Amino acid sequence: MKNKSLAFQIWTVFCGILLTISILLLILFSTTLRNFFTDEIYTNIENEQHVLTEYSFSHSLERGFDDGNGSRSANRYVQHMILPENGTQYPQVLPRSFIEKVQTLGKNQESESKRYSEKVDGEYVFFVLKKIPTDNQTYLLLSYALDSYRDDLSFTLFKQLLFILIGVILLSWIPSIWLAKYLSKPLVTLEKHVKRISTQDWDDPVVVDREDEIGKLGHTIEDMRQKLIQKDETERTLLQNISHDLKTPVMVIRGYTQSIKDGIYPKGDLENTIQVIEGEAEKLEKKIKDLLYLTKLDYLLKQERDYGSFNIQEVIQEVIERLKWSRKELSWKVQLEKGTMMTGDQEQWSKLMENVLENQIRYAESIVEVSMKSTKTCISIKIKNDGPHIEKEMLSNLYEPFNKGKKGEFGIGLSIVKRILTLHHANMEIHNDQIGVYYLIIVPKQ
Repeated sequence: MKNKSLAFQIWTVFCGILLTISILLLILFSTTLRNFFTDEIYTNIENEQHVLTEYSFSHSLERGFDDGNGSRSANRYVQHMILPENGTQYPQVLPRSFIEKVQTLGKNQESESKRYSEKVDGEYVFFVLKKIPTDNQTYLLLSYALDSYRDDLSFTLFKQLLFILIGVILLSWIPSIWLAKYLSKPLVTLEKHVKRISTQDWDDPVVVDREDEIGKLGHTIEDMRQKLIQKDETERTLLQNISHDLKTPVMVIRGYTQSIKDGIYPKGDLENTIQVIEGEAEKLEKKIKDLLYLTKLDYLLKQERDYGSFNIQEVIQEVIERLKWSRKELSWKVQLEKGTMMTGDQEQWSKLMENVLENQIRYAESIVEVSMKSTKTCISIKIKNDGPHIEKEMLSNLYEPFNKGKKGEFGIGLSIVKRILTLHHANMEIHNDQIGVYYLIIVPKQ
C-alpha cells in the first residue's frame, strides 16, 4: 500500500477502521445484543398481556375456544391463548405436547406471572404464563412470540447499521481527499525543492508556514540547503586556495631547476640555490601531508572509535622540544602537571599540539607560555604568546581551511585541530589577551 497515492492510503485506513467497528458490532450482536433482544421480547409480551387483561379479557372468556385459533394482539409478533389450568380443552394452534407442558408449568407456578422459553419444532418459543382466577376456575393466559421475532429485530438493526456504514464509507471519500490534499500539498512542494537541491539548484529558500511534523521537515530541509550552499562555497574556496598554495612552491622549484640547467644560480651558488629548492619541496610536502591528514580525520568522524589512555604531559613536552629549534631566540615558560593521563588518540594529540604551537611560535615576539591543569571533570591546556592581536573579523573563521592570516600565509593547521577536538568531544577557545593571544583547550574526562 505504501506505493499507492496518499488519498488512497487515507481512505483505506478510514474503511479499515469502519470495517473493524462493524466486525466488533457483529460480535456484540451475537452476545450482548441477543440477550437484550430476548429481554425486549419478554417485555413486549408482558405489555401485550397487560393490555389484554385490562381491556378485553372478559370478551375473550365469552368467546371460549370455539375458533381454535387463539387470540392475536395488535402486535403481530405476539400471540395469546387462554387455557384452563385443568382439563383437556385447548385450541389446536400449538402442538399438544407443548400445551400439556404449559399446563403443567402453570400448576407448579407460584407467582402470578412468569417467563419461560421452550423449543418447539426446532424453533425457540418465548412465552409468559399469567394466572387469572375467576369464580369457577383459574385460567392460564399464554402469551408467546417465536424466535423469528428476535431474528427480525437483529436483522432490522443490522440492515440499518449496514446502510449507515455504507453511507459513512462513501462520505469518507470527501474528507479523505481533502485531508490528502492538505497533507500532500506541502509534501509535493518539499519534494520539488529536494529534487532541485539534488541537482545543486539550491538558490530558492524552502518556506513552509507550519509548525507540525511537516513544518519540522521543511525547516530541516532548509537547514540542509543552507549547509550545502555553505559547503559548496567552502569547497570552491578550498580548491582555489589549494591550487594557489600548491602552485607557488611548484613554480619556485621549476624556476630554480630551469635556472640551474641554464647555468644560472639565483642564490649566488649551487648549494644555496638547491637549499631554496629543498625548502620549497618541504613546504609542498607538508601541505600535501596536511591535506591527506585532514581527509583522514573527516573519514574518522564517521567511524566508531576505540581510544586508549596516554600521558598528555609527555606528548606536550615532546612536541615543545621538537619545535624549539625553529625559533631559538624565543623564551619558553612551561608548567605541566606530571603524570596527567588522557583518553584518546596519542598520535592525533601530538599533531594537534604541533599545529597549535607552530601557530603560536610563528606570531610570538619573545616568549611562548604553556600551562596545564587537571581537575576531576576536565583537563585544561593554555598556550599563550606575546605577539600581535588577531583581528576581530578573523576570530570567527580561524578554523576554515586556507584562512589567510596577517603574514599572508595560507594553511589548514587549525582545521586539523578542530577535527581532532571534535573527535575527542573537546573544545578550544581563542582570545586576545592584554599582551598577545592565548589558546585554551578544554578536554572533558571520560
